[in-house]
Amino acid sequence: MSVVIEARNRGGVPLSVILGEILPAALAVGLLVVVGIIHVTSRVLVVSQGYELSRLDAQSTELMRENDRLKLELATLKGPSKLEAVARNRLGLITPPPSTVFHLELSPSGK
Repeated sequence: MSVVIEARNRGGVPLSVILGEILPAALAVGLLVVVGIIHVTSRVLVVSQGYELSRLDAQSTELMRENDRLKLELATLKGPSKLEAVARNRLGLITPPPSTVFHLELSPSGK
């Protein structure tokens, strides 16, 4: 910068020539800086999204395991022996005496 000031003070190089040479170089450097910032920002966003994808994939795997465990638990709870145990212990139900059980037969026409 001191060269530019000295050149103007001596009156040897016009300001338009200095701007004509420096301005394109400054614009090129500015453009490279902008492109660099955009590139770095995009890379940071890609890495961030990669971490988010990895986290969601792990969460999905964990939820699938939980779903499988719950399906197994549901199948176990629907089993006849488990249903009978719940009916007897929690609900206080008992097997009815044979004298209170009636068997009905449907007529062949279904009525």
